[in-house]
Amino acid sequence: MSHPLLRPATTADVQALLGFWLEAGENDSRPADSADAVRRQLERDPEALVVAELDGRIVGSVIAGWDGWRAHVYRLAVHPDARRRGLGRLLLEHVEARFTALGATRVDAMVLEGNALGQAIWAAAGYAPQDDWRRWVKPLR
Repeated sequence: MSHPLLRPATTADVQALLGFWLEAGENDSRPADSADAVRRQLERDPEALVVAELDGRIVGSVIAGWDGWRAHVYRLAVHPDARRRGLGRLLLEHVEARFTALGATRVDAMVLEGNALGQAIWAAAGYAPQDDWRRWVKPLR
């Protein structure tokens, strides 16, 4: 695999990202992604959503959410055809550098308990589950 280009996503990528996440993302127990939501995210923080592009197509993504206090990683995904080549690690290193530059001291990500592939990726990158916490959610719609 040649070297992928890491770059901030743009509004021109929205439809490609939605299709990419359907194929490469973990989509259980989450509301469907929408073009409007992705556009709002890009407008709010144009540097947060990073794509890995190879030969003109998106093969990886990650969102580096930063609210000025906490750092959170969303939508880390690598296309099935591009896995096991270090692309996930490359994306994580990119967002960790961004968080460090912004002043973050800790980064977290939520991984479903049944997502063995996701848990393996996070463990290999040095992350560990925090057993004393459980996520609480309330849908707003």
